[in-house]
Amino acid sequence: MTEKEYIYFPGCSLEASAIEYDMSVRKVLSALGVKLIEPDDWSCCGSTPAHSVDHIFAAAVAARNLAIVEKMGASTVITACPACLSAFKKAHLRMKKEESFKKEVNAFLDEPYNCGVTAKSVLQVLLEDIGPKAVAEKVTIELPDLKVAPYYGCIINRPPEIMEFDDPENPLAMDKLMGAVGVNVCDFAFKVECCGAAFGVAKRKMVNELSSKVLTMALDAGANCLVVTCQLCQQNLDLRQDQINSTMRASFNIPVLYFTQVIGLTYGYSSQELGIDKHWVSAEFLIRKKPKVKKAEEEES
Repeated sequence: MTEKEYIYFPGCSLEASAIEYDMSVRKVLSALGVKLIEPDDWSCCGSTPAHSVDHIFAAAVAARNLAIVEKMGASTVITACPACLSAFKKAHLRMKKEESFKKEVNAFLDEPYNCGVTAKSVLQVLLEDIGPKAVAEKVTIELPDLKVAPYYGCIINRPPEIMEFDDPENPLAMDKLMGAVGVNVCDFAFKVECCGAAFGVAKRKMVNELSSKVLTMALDAGANCLVVTCQLCQQNLDLRQDQINSTMRASFNIPVLYFTQVIGLTYGYSSQELGIDKHWVSAEFLIRKKPKVKKAEEEES
């Protein structure tokens, strides 16, 4: 496979509280022949809090990173974090459409951003640039006990006019990739319902109630595991599961894995290599691995 290169923006949480997501992204993309180049001197994208303070400041924080990528001569930056992706896309689109806004934002920056960079999610890269067929070709392991509910959360594909990827009400990107690597995918009705987002401290009861609904619907769909593409969703559904059980008088014990961790398992990586052992709810009871048996037509091709 010819090696592809992407500028990769890890973001703050993937270097700390969600480092296992970064670990699995790097393993999977490396296996697919993708080289990741991290921008020098990148900084926080502003995430979700910055725009509540000042929209120009929020755009400037995001645009600073886009300007670094632009100066590298690249036209695309990829990130696994939906909040980073949203920040980049919002800043880029408004600066591209409104010249006065662009001037105000660039006044904050040492290097101006000239709107020449497209931001993509790792999910989009795997689905559209690499493709399910190429993703499937690297599979060496089957996970017969895993039944996943793909949970997309609020912002990976919404609002559609900004995110420009997948269906905003019934996204299928993770469904397709999970199917490609041979994992059982459940028909999950709560794909884009909110888990409570960043209100885990300020409004804990509300978050527990919302996350409880997501977990309940996953079980009702026949799933024994959720797969996510957002580290905040993962935290609310995994780390807070004991809180949810206490508040809602429930007994959930549902692993919540990143979609890249599941793909990595089918590639033969261990739980430790993918950071699965760092999650609060253990997934080890579901990870019974079987070597993939190649079909006759695969062997002939």
